[in-house]
Amino acid sequence: MEPAHPAPRAAARSGARLDRARQAAPQVFERLRNAIIALELPPGAPLSRAELAGQFGVSSTPVRDALMRLEEEGLVDVFPQHATVVSQIDVDRAQQAHFLRQALELEIVRLLADNPDPALIIRLDHAIALQQQFAKAGGFEAFMAADNDFHAQLYAAAGKQDLWMLVRSRSGHIDRLRRLHLPSPGKAQNIVRHHKLITRAIEAGDADAAQQHLRKHLSGTLSELDTIRSHHPEYLTD
Repeated sequence: MEPAHPAPRAAARSGARLDRARQAAPQVFERLRNAIIALELPPGAPLSRAELAGQFGVSSTPVRDALMRLEEEGLVDVFPQHATVVSQIDVDRAQQAHFLRQALELEIVRLLADNPDPALIIRLDHAIALQQQFAKAGGFEAFMAADNDFHAQLYAAAGKQDLWMLVRSRSGHIDRLRRLHLPSPGKAQNIVRHHKLITRAIEAGDADAAQQHLRKHLSGTLSELDTIRSHHPEYLTD
């Protein structure tokens, strides 16, 4: 099983050359954000604009723009004329992101269960199958991507794609907590089990059960906050 927080230099893997057919700044942002969420760039890791520009093969402007967006999401701290570092995991922001996501998804699963769509169930089952494969292989980043795809399918089926984008933009701190918690024994399997229960409840048209399983699913990481903090006290701040 891979370590929960690889060394900062592992982030160089995210520095492959960019697709020249697309704007550079969004690509730099996404790659750095993914590395931060995956803890390849852990809290406290320094981010040199010059080094990042060299890694990505771009000028300093796209790097600056990407870092500004990361600062807006609270994922980096910028100290003018001094340094830019990956921020600590803000527990309060994680709790607020959880509150937002739970409020939205409780209504979404009720809406979907009130009118079950067989095509959606097929897509959800496919996402679950992928998660099972990644869990067995210990591929945590792929597992989290499949996890996100499961939830994105719910928003899309409800016609709420813009709300999913809002949730994702607020989820950096809670996602890092989840990444810290994911290697815990049985955690990935519990996520898969909850996804199955949510899917079966939607399929059966049981809105109350879908909401019950979703609430328990989303609360899993924050319920283990004390344990996560004890293992990684240097990563968290209130």
